[in-house]
Formats: sequence, structure tokens, C-alpha cells
Amino acid sequence: MKRFLPFFLCLLLLSGCAALSGEAEPAQVQFFSMDTVMSIRVYDGGGEDAIQAARQEVERLDKLLSRTTTDSEISALNSHAGDGTLVSMEPEVIQLLAFAQSISQLLPGDFDITIAPVMDAWGFTTEEQHVPSDASLSAAMALVDSSLLTVDEEASAARLEQAGMEVDLGAVAKGFAASRAEAVLREHDVTSALVDLGGNITAIGGKLDGSPWQVAVKDPQNTSEALCVLSLSDQTASTSGGYERYFEQNGVIYHHIIDPKTGYPAQSGLLSVTVVSSNQMLADALSTALFVAGEEDALAFWRSRDDFELVLCTEDNRVIVTEGLEAGYRPAGEERGYTYEIARR
Repeated sequence: MKRFLPFFLCLLLLSGCAALSGEAEPAQVQFFSMDTVMSIRVYDGGGEDAIQAARQEVERLDKLLSRTTTDSEISALNSHAGDGTLVSMEPEVIQLLAFAQSISQLLPGDFDITIAPVMDAWGFTTEEQHVPSDASLSAAMALVDSSLLTVDEEASAARLEQAGMEVDLGAVAKGFAASRAEAVLREHDVTSALVDLGGNITAIGGKLDGSPWQVAVKDPQNTSEALCVLSLSDQTASTSGGYERYFEQNGVIYHHIIDPKTGYPAQSGLLSVTVVSSNQMLADALSTALFVAGEEDALAFWRSRDDFELVLCTEDNRVIVTEGLEAGYRPAGEERGYTYEIARR
């Protein structure tokens, strides 16, 4: 249930915004895929046909990309780890693997899709969470190295070079699915819609009156409340935080965002990271990578680029909003002790 609360908060706020602005009721669908609750809301264009086509596209990708589905392409790749087989894969899966590798190269040590054995050691895949022994964690960490993933885009094939390695695309799959869902909606003449893929929210166009969508960023310490509200048009907001999935053992809380450098849940001083970008895959990947990186490195990386914006929530209750979001955001957590500041280049 704790994983579903952010979805229901966002749905409530968005519905409220629509009602207040006089928007017509959308065609909408809610479903479960990629281990989370998702929704698609369409305000124009192909309506019901559009949302069903977009849903089918997300579910199709889930079957391709899930490593827990035995006949998925990722499972096929993982099953041949270390045996020298170059596994033929759909071009779109190869595209996603190549993109994930590029993020690993941009932010070495903060992002690695070969983290799967470590996730398993912690029990996050089976929902039997526990702190792993030093020996099991050390063995799992020896298998984390995205440089040992060979991606041959020309041949549309990939290979894991070491036995026991596994790829997990959980940090990028929803962003890729959002990009494909948007493409399908636009093929159905949709220009006003919201796609919520479990904390990854894509705003297509704006409201029917031309104003931007108002999208809430959840308070990581109280997911029934908003941290701030962002104005978005043709952008994706992707949020990662330790509150999304965690367990407690011997009085210590352990969350699921693993630092590839240590094999332990990231201790970066951040409670949540929201990345806003017109590139859905980039928003999804960076929300995880920059959570691991921490405030200083996240802001330094943002200052080196011009294709995304950030909302950082720190452990000492500061909310840092980058300047590209300044004009269209409003704080919502001051009464809960948060202070707000704008980061500039």
C-alpha cells in the first residue's frame, strides 16, 4: 500500500485541478504494470481508443523488459550471461540498453543496470527483504559492472560477459514506456493528456484552456501531502526516493535505491529527487542516478547541461528547485518545516 499512496495523491491533486479549472472529464484507465499502479487520462483526440492503445503498448514493453518474466528479452539476455552468446533482441530493447550504458558513463558509480544481483541479495526482487551477509553482498558486488555488457546496435544484439551477471532495467523502463505511450497517444491525435506510470508523470500538451498542467511532487516524509506543485507542458517529471520501497531491520530503515559503489542503500543526504525533462528516459534514469550522487554532484551535473531541471529534497528539510522551474512552481510544505531555495547556474 505504501507504494500506491504517491499515485493516489497525484491522481487526487490532478483531478482537483481539473475540476477547479472546469476541464471536461477525461477518458481514463487505471491498470497495474511494471510492478506499479499506472493511469492514462486523455482530454481530446482519440479518447477511449487512444488510452487502450497506450495501455497495450506499456504492457507489451513490460513483457519485453521485465527480468522476472521468464520469456522476456531481458531474461533471455540474463540467462546467457558468461556463455559467449550474443543474444538477438528487438531494436527498441537494444536502444534502451545503449541509453542506460550512456548514463553509466556520464555518472560512473551512480548508475548501473547490472545492479540486479545486489538487489536480489537484499531481497527487493522477491519482497523478502533482509540485510545480506558480507559474503553474499561481496559475491553480488563482484557481478556489477556495466562495462561487461556488450551492446551491438548494428546487429541488434547484446551479451553479458561474466556468468552470474544480470541486467535490471527498473531505473529506465518506465521512462521508455512513457515515451512510447506518448507516441501512441499522439498517433491518435491526442494533444492534451496525462500519463502517470507510477511516479513518472508525463504531461502531454497542456489543459484544454491552454494553461499548463499542475503536477504535485510528493512529500517524501508524508506521501499524503505535496512538497511542491510544478507547472508542466510536454514534459515528464520523474521522482525517486527512499520512501518508495523499504524495510526495517533491528531498528534501521533500508530503502531500495542501491549505491553501486557500496552495495548498500544510498546515503546521499537526499530524501527525494525529481527530474523534469522533455526526454522521458533521461528524467527516469537521472532521478535514480542523482539520488545516489547527492546534492552537490547533482547540481554540478545540472549546471553542465541544459536538458533537465531538478527538485531536490534534503534530509535537513531543504527543497532546492533549479531556476528553470522557478516561474511555474509553488511551495506546499512550509507549514511542515521545509525551506525553499532556487539553484542558479
